Amino acid sequence: MHEIGMCEGLVELLERRAGGRRISGARVRVGVRHAVVGEAFDQAFTLASAGTAAQDAAVDLVVTPVTVTCRACGARCESLDVLAVCPPCGSDDVDVTGGDELVLESITFGEEPADVPGHPR
Repeated sequence: MHEIGMCEGLVELLERRAGGRRISGARVRVGVRHAVVGEAFDQAFTLASAGTAAQDAAVDLVVTPVTVTCRACGARCESLDVLAVCPPCGSDDVDVTGGDELVLESITFGEEPADVPGHPR
């Protein structure tokens, strides 16, 4: 479950940005090539954020597609399938690009300071 490592890094980044403020939400854009499973990501974030400024934060996970360019018919399409084939002709002779990003797009802070050890109120 690689989502745990990903969420541990995300929580570290969120805490650095928070500066002692409580985090109520975040939006993360992740490419389909990372093969993130939404439910596993949610569970991993809950574990990684326990006892931190991000505990109980709502994370909006946005999965971005790959671009598939077919060598057989020339079609260019987007796909959320990691093992993409050309949608129009079904060929597997394709070039796949993109879908490998991992970006923290936004953070929403709560109104009260975080009650986190090591962070003054």
